[in-house]
Amino acid sequence: MDFAFDTRTEELRARLLAFLDEHVYPAEPVFDEQREQAEGEARWSAPPVVEDLKAEARRQGLWNLFLVNQHSLPGEHGAGLTNLQYAPLAELTGRSPHLAPPATNCAAPDTGNMEVLSEFGTPAQRKEWLEPLLAGEIRSAFAMTEPDVASSDATNIETRIVRDGDSYVINGRKWYISGAMNPKCAIFIVMGKTDPAADRHRQQSQILVPRDTPGIEVRRGMRVFGYDDGDHGGHAEVVFHDVRVPAENLIGEEGGGFAIAQARLGPGRIHHCMRLIGMAERAVELMCRRAAGRTAFGKPLAAQGVVQEWIAEARVEIEQLRLLVLKTAWLMDTVGNQGAHTEIQAIKIATPAGVQRILDRAIQLHGAGGVGQDFPLASLWAAARTLRLADGPDEVHKRSLARRELKKYA
Repeated sequence: MDFAFDTRTEELRARLLAFLDEHVYPAEPVFDEQREQAEGEARWSAPPVVEDLKAEARRQGLWNLFLVNQHSLPGEHGAGLTNLQYAPLAELTGRSPHLAPPATNCAAPDTGNMEVLSEFGTPAQRKEWLEPLLAGEIRSAFAMTEPDVASSDATNIETRIVRDGDSYVINGRKWYISGAMNPKCAIFIVMGKTDPAADRHRQQSQILVPRDTPGIEVRRGMRVFGYDDGDHGGHAEVVFHDVRVPAENLIGEEGGGFAIAQARLGPGRIHHCMRLIGMAERAVELMCRRAAGRTAFGKPLAAQGVVQEWIAEARVEIEQLRLLVLKTAWLMDTVGNQGAHTEIQAIKIATPAGVQRILDRAIQLHGAGGVGQDFPLASLWAAARTLRLADGPDEVHKRSLARRELKKYA
């Protein structure tokens, strides 16, 4: 693979860097202040400054950069970039993960839902839901994880989707459904069982459920290490009580839900890892500034051997992780997601854990400030730690990766 960024990537990267410097970083304290003042329904909405940033990003053409559409003309639904082109851009947005991804309409869970609709949706489904999502007019949620089963094995999911005439009826309980409490969340993609007697990978289906459908109960917002993540709609516990939707709301075919989930989670995993590299770079920048500006025991922290070791190791680890992420993006572009399966699992194992270590040392270097709200490190650490569970826990990916390796010698 060619390690140089192409002309289009360099041009977009320069514009995105300027957007971060001129608009996003100055907006971070405004974002924090508006979040502190938000009450009631506004607590689960993006602060007003995010809408200002979205308008500016659209004006600058920094919009829907994430969507790689392999089955239509480039740019029909998104910016028409490849995974390799998008990777360095996603890394930059990871430097300010609460602001830059939503500002550029590249925030989960909407990104994955737009990919599903683009890839598997009917023309009518794309017209009704994909177009307003691409325009940033509505938000969405993906309802897969359940509290009563180990959802790391998606075949365990117990929510039922039962055909009844020209409708489907949905019953089940989900939790940690990101974005579901946002007032702008207009649509759920719900995963559940349509045929429990089928082959275990053909039992599941996915279906579109409008947020205002009778029978949907959004019970509460779940906390993540004490954070409610209310700015993008939190992570809700949702119960579906005899929720009835038209049969044409089914995505793809009955029994295709597991395959759709895998297609959705592959790009999602690499997008998370791309942004994690940016989070790590932000941490190293903060470490270096702190080390250069603080004195302990008669000399700057930057002169302490252990601090130098932390910074050196962080730089080495970031470079290693970035190369693995770029290789994975390149493989996804050249041989497809299935061909890049091993590398997708490898980055999902390595990147969150590696970035968590870097953030932990950055917190240690900042002392009491590292765990407080005056620096973004505590929030970044919580995000990195959570990603060791989201889209599949470390242990599941290690198990699968080891099996693929052992199979070569069976």
